[in-house]
Amino acid sequence: MNYFKDMYKLFFKRISDIIISLLAVIILFPVIFVIGFFIYIIMGYPVFFKQIRPGKDTKLFTLLKFRTMTNKKDVKGEFLPNEMRITPFGRFLRKTSLDELPELFNVLKGDMSLVGPRPLRVEYLKYYSPEQNRRHEVKPGITGWAQINGRNAIRWEKKFKLDVWYVDHQNFWLDIKILWKTVAKVLKREGINTSDDEFVKPFKGSKLDG
Repeated sequence: MNYFKDMYKLFFKRISDIIISLLAVIILFPVIFVIGFFIYIIMGYPVFFKQIRPGKDTKLFTLLKFRTMTNKKDVKGEFLPNEMRITPFGRFLRKTSLDELPELFNVLKGDMSLVGPRPLRVEYLKYYSPEQNRRHEVKPGITGWAQINGRNAIRWEKKFKLDVWYVDHQNFWLDIKILWKTVAKVLKREGINTSDDEFVKPFKGSKLDG
């Protein structure tokens, strides 16, 4: 049993990531094109939101998502709060998780997997405990165990425990279960309706996570 589990983690998981992501990009290309077109019309260039995030072994990579906010600034030249910059179309993209479709290209490139702990902000790295940092022992994912068990509705500490649990228990059937439940939740708009940590309280360490 452990042999097949190890083979999946070392070899077959990457193959399945490539096959599923490539098929998804081909099938969803018209959707990706239309979304990009509307973003360009509504907000202009750029269409994609890019941000450096830590991946496996905390190696940094550029995360791709559809842009959902304008670049409006105040009189001091500083960006307005996220809640004031998000557009109605951007809010729709987040509620439907369509803003995350470009991450399929991150999967194809090898920076991410379909399933794994979500890649969070670089500044959080200094706050992780050694146990919490174990979430970086695997590639980050478009969806994960924490995402189907509460996502932003649960506290950071619980979220990281779920991430580490996945690191220790990942296998083919668990990944299938996570992908299936993710699709179901997205279709129902249940639980998975915001993007990462942009509209939740920033993580400042477990002692201050309250």
